[in-house]
Amino acid sequence: MIDGKDYLVKENEKIDLSKVKTLVKPYYGSKKEYNRILKEQILEMSDLQELHYASNKYSMLIIFQAMDAAGKDSTIRHVMSGINPQGCQVFSFKQPSMEELDHDFLWRSYKCLPERGRIGIFNRSYYEEVLVVKVHPELLVKQDLPDEVLKDKNLWSNRYHSINEFEKYLHQNGTVVIKFFLNVSKEEQKNRFIDRIKHENKNWKFSMSDVEERKHWDSYMKAYEMCLSTTSKKHAPWYVIPADDKKNARLIVSQIIVDTFKTLKMAYPKPSKEHEKELLDILDYLEKEK
Repeated sequence: MIDGKDYLVKENEKIDLSKVKTLVKPYYGSKKEYNRILKEQILEMSDLQELHYASNKYSMLIIFQAMDAAGKDSTIRHVMSGINPQGCQVFSFKQPSMEELDHDFLWRSYKCLPERGRIGIFNRSYYEEVLVVKVHPELLVKQDLPDEVLKDKNLWSNRYHSINEFEKYLHQNGTVVIKFFLNVSKEEQKNRFIDRIKHENKNWKFSMSDVEERKHWDSYMKAYEMCLSTTSKKHAPWYVIPADDKKNARLIVSQIIVDTFKTLKMAYPKPSKEHEKELLDILDYLEKEK
């Protein structure tokens, strides 16, 4: 039985990723069992998503962050495979455009927030601004920020504060925020990089920049630790998912999404008395139709 609380970062909890497992005992005993469990979870999620769409009271924002080759794309693809595309949208955030750099760091994400009744999935997100940019502070120069902002010793704490306030605002307006950090080991990343090089159909996934970023592994881990510890809140929790086993990671992620849906007070809209009468009249007409 998968319990999402096992992977939850509690509010104000100090995280040391060197002590967090990237591989745990699998929740499946065979590939056949894995497929069965995932299928059951997807069917349940699909039913809940339909209810979510019909009730039109909440929106759900699911954020995925990870090091390269941790399995974000495949997790999104497999876990969300049974969801009605009409109620789900995926955005992948890459290097900011010139237009995006001319706005505040939350602007491009704000434009992509899900409407009520929908699920929005961010493959990377505004958290890049306290991860990649923190590891490579030279990127701040490209943002054309005022000197007093660049020189402010509280720059990073201010960004954490902005993110926390942003997610609090979303929560207060009916957006449910779930955040997943797919925690892959450095050794497993290496193996997946090698696999991408050896298989031609995976070559497109790999570039020299991936290796360059790998050189900053320790700095990234420190950035993630601070990010997770500072921005995991009850209304916008982080879950650290052991990602060395992709199948196991998918099962954990999908169960957490299902469990989160179940906490929401959702119901199918009830027709008005006038609409009920109209439906009965139409039913009577159709049944008598020759």
